[in-house]
Amino acid sequence: MASGKTEETGGDKRYYRIGEVAKITDVKPYVLRYWESEFRWMAPQKSKSKQRLYRRRDIDMILLIKKLLYEQRYTIAGARKKLRDLGTGRALDEGALSVEPDHRARFQKIREELEQIRAML
Repeated sequence: MASGKTEETGGDKRYYRIGEVAKITDVKPYVLRYWESEFRWMAPQKSKSKQRLYRRRDIDMILLIKKLLYEQRYTIAGARKKLRDLGTGRALDEGALSVEPDHRARFQKIREELEQIRAML
């Protein structure tokens, strides 16, 4: 493309507004705001007019969180733990999460669900 923009990254900009990030990542703005409350380190900078300003690294983290939650089926708590264990820098390394999902997290989720069912009986 002549403008230097790429479809995947949304361009060569330094900062992106929440609507742009939502389009780039295919994650609704309200979900992004919710994730900010669950992943405290994900809070983007804000402009003087209080608009969220995401950097490319923020977008990469959002895509990683999306992969953990939607593709690898982690719970939010499981994804938070996985990212904390890896560290954000290592987690963003190419291929850091290309391995099979952590089965312990899946088993933990199943166990929690079974305990909830048992409590209802």
